[in-house]
Amino acid sequence: MSTADARPGPPARSAAATAIGWTLTIGLNVVAPVLTFGALTDRGWSDFSALLLSGVWPVVDTVVHLVWHRKTDEFAVVTVFFLVLTAVVSLVGTHSARALLVKDSFVTGLFGALCLATLLAPKPLMFYFGRRFSTDGTAESHAWWNGLWQFEGFRAVMRRMTVVWGAAYLVEAAARVGLSYALSVEAMVVVNPVLIYGTLGLLVLWTMRTAKRGRAHAADRAEAAAREAGAAA
Repeated sequence: MSTADARPGPPARSAAATAIGWTLTIGLNVVAPVLTFGALTDRGWSDFSALLLSGVWPVVDTVVHLVWHRKTDEFAVVTVFFLVLTAVVSLVGTHSARALLVKDSFVTGLFGALCLATLLAPKPLMFYFGRRFSTDGTAESHAWWNGLWQFEGFRAVMRRMTVVWGAAYLVEAAARVGLSYALSVEAMVVVNPVLIYGTLGLLVLWTMRTAKRGRAHAADRAEAAAREAGAAA
C-alpha cells in the first residue's frame, strides 16, 4: 500500500480542551468585539474609538493561547503580525470611523494576498491554520498533523484551501472598501461584521466539507488498495 493510501487517523483529542479553545476563539474574536462596540457607542464613545477598542479582544485571544500552551507557532506569529499591522494602520492617517473601516478592509485584503503568496513556500498558510483548529495543541496531535504532509492528497487539499481563502478575502476586502464609501457609517457598522463573519463562516463550512471529502477519498483509496493486495495474495 502506498503512503498516499495509508493516511493515519487523528489521535484521541481532549474534548474539554477542544471545547474551551473554540469557546475562547469565538467569544473573544466575534462576540466580545460586537458587544464592546455596542456598549461603548451607547455610552457616547465615537465610532472610531469604539471600533479601535473593540479590536483589543483578538489580542487577548492570542495572549491566552500563548500562555495556555506555553509555546508559539506559525498561526500565532501571523495573528500577532496582523494585529500589530491593524493597530498601526488604524492610528496613522485620517482618524475617522469611515477611514478605519477602509483601513481594516485593506488589512484583510493583505491577508488574502499573503495566503496566495505562501503557495510559493514549502507549506501554504492553511496548513498552519488547519493545525491550529484540527488539533488540541498537544505534541501528539501536532505530530499527527505534521505527518500528514507526506501524503500527496493532503498537500493538494491544503494548497487548494489556501487558494480559495486567499481569493475570497481579496474579494471580501474589495467589496468592503466599495461599501464603506457607498453606505453610511451607521449602515457599515451592521454590514461590516456580516461581511467579515459571513465570509469566514462560508469559508469554514466549505473547508469542513472539503476536508470531509478528502478523508472519504483517502479511505476509499485505502480500501481499494487493501482489496488489490488481498486479491494478489
